Amino acid sequence: MPYERLLKARKKTIGSKQTIKSIERGQAKAVFIAGNAERHVIDPIIRSCKTKGVEVIEVETMLILGKACGIEVGCASAAVLED
Repeated sequence: MPYERLLKARKKTIGSKQTIKSIERGQAKAVFIAGNAERHVIDPIIRSCKTKGVEVIEVETMLILGKACGIEVGCASAAVLED
């Protein structure tokens, strides 16, 4: 399971706005994106990760990513701040 790290993370962000902030601040250790999220939402996150050298892990769907974050709705992205 690629998102097992997200499930076990002590600190994480959920949602694109919080995730992009954590990348720009240099806090994100790994970023998870949903494969079915809209490109205009996740493309800036992917670009930011490449610039900062942060690992990007793709998860199948927004719903699976949301469940991995412990929420009942889908989300486009999340980041691990602390393992």
